[in-house]
Amino acid sequence: MQIHKYKAKSVSAAIAMVKNELGPDAMILSSKKLNDKGSGHLFEIAAVASYANTLDQNSDSFDGFRSELMSIKEMIYILSHSEGMMEKTMLKPETLTLYSKMLRNGINDHYARAFLEQGGALNDYSPECFKTVREETIRKIMEKVEIHKFFETINKGRIITALVGTTGVGKTTTIAKIAARLSLKYKKKTGLISIDSYRIGAMEQLKTYANILGIPFFPAFNRKDLVAALERLKNMDAVLIDTAGQSQYDGKRIEELKNMMTDDLNIQSHLLLSVSTTEEEMNKTAEKFSPLKFWSYIFTKLDEAEKCGSIINQLMKKQLPISYLTTGQNVPEDIEEATKSSIYKLLFSNN
Repeated sequence: MQIHKYKAKSVSAAIAMVKNELGPDAMILSSKKLNDKGSGHLFEIAAVASYANTLDQNSDSFDGFRSELMSIKEMIYILSHSEGMMEKTMLKPETLTLYSKMLRNGINDHYARAFLEQGGALNDYSPECFKTVREETIRKIMEKVEIHKFFETINKGRIITALVGTTGVGKTTTIAKIAARLSLKYKKKTGLISIDSYRIGAMEQLKTYANILGIPFFPAFNRKDLVAALERLKNMDAVLIDTAGQSQYDGKRIEELKNMMTDDLNIQSHLLLSVSTTEEEMNKTAEKFSPLKFWSYIFTKLDEAEKCGSIINQLMKKQLPISYLTTGQNVPEDIEEATKSSIYKLLFSNN
């Protein structure tokens, strides 16, 4: 394993030298700041050729160090996305790797830095202490994750739940998935109501799911219909309500929905957010739908999202529990009850 050293006046210049000679898959062994004694060199990076090539040459000696190294791609990514952070942490390659992982998975730079600071990753620490520092940083992130256990709520008594969100976020298929789990897996008496009078196709789709599951279904075109449907389903363990998709910018229709599902009906609203949308749109949706006083987030379309850090970003902006995660269109398979473990895996196990 041949180690190459590169010296330059800046981190970015040294990284460019590594990339030009060893390629973008090179691995960084160490980085340090030098004392300038007239040489003009202020930074030094030690690197080796790509992991794959080096592993072929010296598998036994190199494999154990892989988790401690940072690729040149990661360093370039940090230089491009976070001004000044490279210089601050260049003597801590493990911190740089963790920071890069957060940024690559979409965690906002401001929040990523805050988590690193809270976990002690920006303090001076010996290399052998990094495992503890990493665990503490991740613990700070996971403290922001709360879970709403939907089925435990049902076991405490009848619940009436409405799924709300923008058009196309997956409300109707998510309702069907939850209904299937309730009726088939948990043996709960479940009823469905659709108040999506804007899309007749959505009502027909939910009615079809209800027929397949063998559970009651009622359409409701106004508040009077809704009250009547709830009365007819009063012996159910759970009543699930599908609502019309609303633009987050259409305050009038959101207000109409609020007036239909008045507080005296004891309806729990849960907001669906697509992880494949931008962080800005996700936050705007939560803000505009806030008059509905939703109990939890249901994050959808994880299968369409390259990054999942927007989940953490949303929790930092408006912290609420997470109840479900959905990963596709298949009913009832593509849904899971959210857990801290599942959120952790989305953030740190797949990149």
